[in-house]
Amino acid sequence: MNGESFVAREREAEKGYVDRATLSVVIPIFNEAETLESLHHRLSQTLLGTGRSYEIIYVDDGSTDGTEGILKRLHQNNPMVKVIRFNRNYGQHAAVVAGFERAKGDVIVTLDGDLQNPPEEIPKLLAKLEEGHDVVGGWREVRQDSPVRRFLSFIINQVTSLIVGVRMRDYGCMLRVYRRSVVERICQCQEVSSFIPALANSFAGSVAEIPIAHSPRNSGRSKYTLFRLMRLNFDLLTGFSLLPIQVVGFAGILISLLGLAFALFLFIRRLVVGPEVEGVFTLFAILFFFVGLQILALGLIGEYIGRIYMEVRRRPRFLIKEILE
Repeated sequence: MNGESFVAREREAEKGYVDRATLSVVIPIFNEAETLESLHHRLSQTLLGTGRSYEIIYVDDGSTDGTEGILKRLHQNNPMVKVIRFNRNYGQHAAVVAGFERAKGDVIVTLDGDLQNPPEEIPKLLAKLEEGHDVVGGWREVRQDSPVRRFLSFIINQVTSLIVGVRMRDYGCMLRVYRRSVVERICQCQEVSSFIPALANSFAGSVAEIPIAHSPRNSGRSKYTLFRLMRLNFDLLTGFSLLPIQVVGFAGILISLLGLAFALFLFIRRLVVGPEVEGVFTLFAILFFFVGLQILALGLIGEYIGRIYMEVRRRPRFLIKEILE
């Protein structure tokens, strides 16, 4: 599509824009000034090609790199662009929820702002959704990430599939399509910490996943550091299941029985062999194992109590500084 025809079609779409768009695209943005304009151009071309009325909702998650000025310019030049600005960084999933709360479309698409998930893949997900599914996720078939990140994502995907009960290859891919009924249920949840794909799959009646392209990162770096991935995993473990604390409880029972059996063995050995000093290091190893398990159990209990504490305070999940629509 050449530049003139694209501008003409965009102007026609603006004239036919209605208050209730049929398609909403929610994009969390955090320091993506280098890719933002390219993203918007490619996304607009793709959405025009779908033939649907649409809106684009950019959620600025506390950017500090000039993203604010670009978003304001995009909003001024296109009435189909909405901008939500947080007062600080709250995280990707909080930004998605803020966009969900203001989306008017019957179908809502989520997309990252770094162009690793090409917006040109959106029609494929929409076509799959029309087959009767409630949620369609993208599966990054050939990931352009480091081996360490791919390994960590594999572990998280396996754990998430086990906890949620819906097996998917790629829970971490943000390029996903939701029906409005699922999004409304997500918005009704008032949890401080939430993992959107897992939450959506727990509400959806039918979930599908299709392979999509994945591009290498051309600028900046991933916002998900190793520490944030670990925090995400803890949120998944403690936010969707009691399985971790139950596993520790069963392990405690098993180790108690083994400890009782070992104590009985040592008592009988003392009666038969008599006093001895051998095996001291073995006893220390067993002691360290028990202490480590106790610390793990205490940490899990603390994680659950911490989540309860965060919920009972009833503080807002995020504070919006400005809305442009």
